[in-house]
Amino acid sequence: MIEFKQVSKYFAGKAAVDEIDLHIAAGEFTVLIGTSGSGKSTTLKMINRLVEHDKGTIQFAGEEIRGFNPQTLRRRMGYAIQSIGLFPHWTVEKNIATVPGLLNWPQAQQQERIAELLTLLNLEADLLHRYPHQLSGGQQQRVGVARALAADPEVLLMDEPFGALDPVTRGALQQEMLRIHRLSGRTIVLVTHDIDEALTLADKIVLMDSGRIVQQGRPIEMLTHPANDFVRDFFGRSELGVRLLALGSAGAAARRGEWLETSPIAAEMSLREALSQFIARQTDKLPVVDGQGTPLGVLHFGDLLRQRESA
Repeated sequence: MIEFKQVSKYFAGKAAVDEIDLHIAAGEFTVLIGTSGSGKSTTLKMINRLVEHDKGTIQFAGEEIRGFNPQTLRRRMGYAIQSIGLFPHWTVEKNIATVPGLLNWPQAQQQERIAELLTLLNLEADLLHRYPHQLSGGQQQRVGVARALAADPEVLLMDEPFGALDPVTRGALQQEMLRIHRLSGRTIVLVTHDIDEALTLADKIVLMDSGRIVQQGRPIEMLTHPANDFVRDFFGRSELGVRLLALGSAGAAARRGEWLETSPIAAEMSLREALSQFIARQTDKLPVVDGQGTPLGVLHFGDLLRQRESA
């Protein structure tokens, strides 16, 4: 879907991005992470030509991006940012319909798409006639994502989209993004500085430093096979165990054929969250249910150790 070949970008003669090679497959959730000034946001913005690359080639769907009209390219790529950028004097409905309106979609088609997005993002229909200042931070961010998805883009680019939100709202929106990705199969490229967010969301993590890619791969590979001390230190040597647990789910680790008559935990809960439940409840066994509340089995505290060892 997107490929960088020896791409560089310079500001005032200094390389912000320095000869990077990067392949983003169709349908992949790629997270760019790194220290401040590592070049991750510049890399993202070069994809839709908000920043023009100075050296190398960037291909989108097999074609060099300079072969596209910038506006045409951007309409094939949704873009969501931390500050959201909603138009303050437009209603939620009009904000979501921004790009479909520019593309002259028929009104009926616009309304159908807005209704689909309200369902997808768990937004209530009565919000449509409100203005951005009348929404909570989480609702504003959901509307921003809805607007980015409104014209059904092939790629969704997200630059620190949840950075200004409180931890509870941020966690809820991360789960929404995972659900959207599963349902839509959309190619998503997200920039974050939050390690746990990257581990939660990514199919592939790209770790950058000083304009270069230090290592890229699946989250489990980054944690268990760091390329060097920088990678090892970045992901936290002392927190390796709990971060590995964050990659597993209670549903996958539960022992089938067992059950307990006590308050269950959800199958999608991470093993890291399950560890907290074990400690809070002072127990060594927890029943696990699926999304419909159907019993799946029992998670044993000792299974967390085996998950860590198998990782």
